[in-house]
Amino acid sequence: MRCFKILTVLLCAVLIISCVHKQKSVLWKDADVLHQNEDQLTQVIIYDVFTPPVASRIYGYTALASYEAMRYTDPKFNSIITQLKGFGKPPEPQKGKKYNFALAATKAFFTVAHKVTFSVDTLKKYENKVYAMYKDNLDDSTYSRSVDFGEQIGKLILKRADVDNYPQTRGKPKYLGENSPAKWRPTPPDYMDGVEFCWGTMKEFAIDSSGQFSPPPPPPYSEDKNSQFVKQYTEVYNTNKKLTKEQIEIARFWDDNPFVIEHNGHLMFADKKITPGGHWIGITAIACKQTHANAVKTAQAYALTSIALYDSFICCWQVKYHYSYVRPVTNIDEKIDHNWLPLLQTPPFPEYTAGHSTISAASATLLTHEFGDKFAFQDTSDLRYIGMQRHFNSFIQASDETAMSRFYGGIHYLNSSLVGARQGHAIGDFIWDKLKLTN
Repeated sequence: MRCFKILTVLLCAVLIISCVHKQKSVLWKDADVLHQNEDQLTQVIIYDVFTPPVASRIYGYTALASYEAMRYTDPKFNSIITQLKGFGKPPEPQKGKKYNFALAATKAFFTVAHKVTFSVDTLKKYENKVYAMYKDNLDDSTYSRSVDFGEQIGKLILKRADVDNYPQTRGKPKYLGENSPAKWRPTPPDYMDGVEFCWGTMKEFAIDSSGQFSPPPPPPYSEDKNSQFVKQYTEVYNTNKKLTKEQIEIARFWDDNPFVIEHNGHLMFADKKITPGGHWIGITAIACKQTHANAVKTAQAYALTSIALYDSFICCWQVKYHYSYVRPVTNIDEKIDHNWLPLLQTPPFPEYTAGHSTISAASATLLTHEFGDKFAFQDTSDLRYIGMQRHFNSFIQASDETAMSRFYGGIHYLNSSLVGARQGHAIGDFIWDKLKLTN
């Protein structure tokens, strides 16, 4: 009996000692936390199959929430949301109190993400691991104070999201176009209705209005073989018939269609990928890591790219549904070759202007201002999804290639791709000139 008591005491002592000496989890670097947060969000956006415009809204609000918390690590960095439309004044940390602003940024980020995505449980699994890491390394008061501060910022951001016209346009009727030779109508192979036809009415972040950078109208409808209208779809058809290996690779690399429906006989299955905006969020991550950007610089870069994505999608969609311009596949099917399909699957919305061209040029312009005009990088953003990567000597070179990819893919006329790129550059320059930033 005495031996049993001694063994029991010794066992308890060992357990107590092991608890006392339990090894703390390793605290990630602040910038790494922000990168992981963005990556987790991208995975959920892919899984939930958000359309490209809606994905830009998700990236926008979450990135702004993260930045507004993270910026307090360096007093030189100004608030961004006070320079945007309709956000109001953000909360401030208590003077003389200790905070971990990477934790606050994480809480702000996911407070917003929970309300603008569907797969919240997936996010919570990741979050719980991150919060446990901070609990292991912070005192209770610092942990709680940081979480509370992040939640305050997140709730402020969500108040703006509630009145941006997104909730107000849900449940809208389907957009099926017009039965007119110059107008968009659903395209093969699945003839889906037009995506987000109210997006041009969304409340912008930085630009004055959705029509601020409106381009000239596209070529008018004509049946004259020498007209620009006929020449542009004939050019798409002829180019697609003799694409080089390089052109095919460019088209596939920048496809970024988040929900391509593949057909194999009577079978149908969906192929999920990152959105165009997700691709540029990935490029932003590459630029930050390559320059060893600290956390607040990283948060700012994500915020700038996200503002560019959101505002340029609004501008582009306003143009798309204003003109409701016919897609190449419709003209080619009716006028040239009934059996023709483009290399890429035509996305379900009007043609003019090219959305990927617009948002890529806007994002590339802001990234150029942020990191320089001769920034060479290996774009691995799509590597895990389609097994492809490409090298670029600048962000602008990447966005220029994006514009051409839509023409090579057979889903846009060349004019629409180039005009969209010009519109995007103008939007990006305007945003940069408007915001007072520390760089």
